[in-house]
Amino acid sequence: MAQSALGQTWRDRLDDVGAATALAMVQSHGLPDVVARILAARGIAGEEASGYLEPRLRDLMPDPSVLRDMEAAVDRLAQAIARQETVAIFGDYDVDGACSTALLASFLARCGTRFIIHIPDRITEGYGPNVEAIRALKAEGAHLLVTVDCGTTSFEPLAEAARLHLDTLVIDHHQAPQELPQATAIVNPNRQDDLSGLGHLAAAGVVFMVLVALNRRLRGEGFWDGRGGPPDLLGDLDLVALATVADVVRLEGLNRAFVRQGLGVMRQRRRPGLTALLDAAALRGPPEAWHLGFLVGPRINAGGRIGDAALGAKLLLTDDSLAAAQIAGELDRLNRERQVIEQQAVEEATAEAERQLGERDASVLVVASADWHPGIVGLVAARLKERFRLPAFAFALTPGGGTGSGRSIPGVDLGRAVRAAVEAGLAVKGGGHAMAAGVTLSSDGLQPFAAYLDSMLAATVAEARIDSGLAIDAAVTAGGANPALVAGIAQAGPYGSGNPEPVFAFPHHRLADVSEVKGHVRVTLKSGDGTSLGGMAFRSADRPLGQALLGARGRMLHVAGTLALDTWGGQVKVSLRVLDVAEPVR
Repeated sequence: MAQSALGQTWRDRLDDVGAATALAMVQSHGLPDVVARILAARGIAGEEASGYLEPRLRDLMPDPSVLRDMEAAVDRLAQAIARQETVAIFGDYDVDGACSTALLASFLARCGTRFIIHIPDRITEGYGPNVEAIRALKAEGAHLLVTVDCGTTSFEPLAEAARLHLDTLVIDHHQAPQELPQATAIVNPNRQDDLSGLGHLAAAGVVFMVLVALNRRLRGEGFWDGRGGPPDLLGDLDLVALATVADVVRLEGLNRAFVRQGLGVMRQRRRPGLTALLDAAALRGPPEAWHLGFLVGPRINAGGRIGDAALGAKLLLTDDSLAAAQIAGELDRLNRERQVIEQQAVEEATAEAERQLGERDASVLVVASADWHPGIVGLVAARLKERFRLPAFAFALTPGGGTGSGRSIPGVDLGRAVRAAVEAGLAVKGGGHAMAAGVTLSSDGLQPFAAYLDSMLAATVAEARIDSGLAIDAAVTAGGANPALVAGIAQAGPYGSGNPEPVFAFPHHRLADVSEVKGHVRVTLKSGDGTSLGGMAFRSADRPLGQALLGARGRMLHVAGTLALDTWGGQVKVSLRVLDVAEPVR
């Protein structure tokens, strides 16, 4: 095969051992060949196939007590409920924070416990608890502070809570330093002394486990007697699924069960807020995992990025369909506004990244501007990462320094790198997880931070890029890309971080039609038997992939991409998302 449009090497995701495992699955379990290849390529052994294809929460969820500090957290929450104390919930401003907040708040509401919610403003307060907010929550009558999706590194704010005699529980999942802040309990599977093996959970997954343990405690104490029985926590898995996908944590083990069962709950459309948001996004058909990351999540995040940070939690908590529709409409409007702001920033950041790469062989892209909105720097970093296949940070600069966000490529742990930079005195504060991180710098900290990352991650990035060729799960034809095949592929889902969506090669297909549509490139492929398959190369019109397609009308191509079902006008058809193309060697 000739060089692909993106300069990638296409390789079989399966090695010889994996191919033998796939064949054994076909023969012994009767699985379709494509499904067997997908499973084998993800390290699933034949005897594990049935459990993998039907992940069940009861089989995969351990006893919540395996998490460090779980018992102490449950003790204090049960005490607050029994004493009818006011609980302050301090959540993050992203999707995981909104879902975590809504999970805990709805459970407390079912217990008849008063709660106060505070979601910090991204610009005026920044990430995580702050002293002023904690003082305000105490003044409002809070007896217990619970931080969700934040708090693990909030030393000064939690020390202030202790001075105010405000007990604190931290429920989080971000990577943690060895020394932890003062708190009654810190439930975080990524603290260094936690041996649960659940570090891949989103914060909402950790909150769910806390609520399972708390519900068990209350049931054992007879709390629910005469109160209509305990709540159906499984009905809240829609929130856990949304947070798990939107926070780009690994879709393996327990997380797959959370998302699989949570999507089932979401399809019942029982939560007014999510129903309104799905309608605002004009979603056709039942929601799938990728809808959560590309349609639902960005709209909830829009409130925290450029609007009211509390809108997401309010939407997910409301039982009023009219109020839900109004909030969803506002989030949809903010998301469109965010897209305009983001587009301009991405164009500027791309030009700066190209300048940097023209001057040196950078391992990490670090771009910054005083004109960028702090709420969209994470999105800018994500676009740079996608375009240049390098870890990237984008910063919004202020006279006092800068706030930035980074996105990584598989195999490069940004959260660990940012923590090291903080410990080395090169960042004011920061943290995150492997694929995403946030950081605050002093006024003169940008260049030292960039140089430190470039030096620290050079070897890791080089190794990751060597291994980052386009992995192909199977070769198919346009005629073989039918709804039955896509249904079989879906069995091995949900797909996302840690469980990559299957990629298929379409060898020797003619590009029968191609056109540009609002920055995307629409294509029609034809196989040798005349069968057609439509598809789209998203955000590619001005990039090498789109240019290669637009210049190849009528020619034979090798095409690689992912498959999905498209529902329109009552008809269901298969569509292709084009990831790369190459011209056959003549």
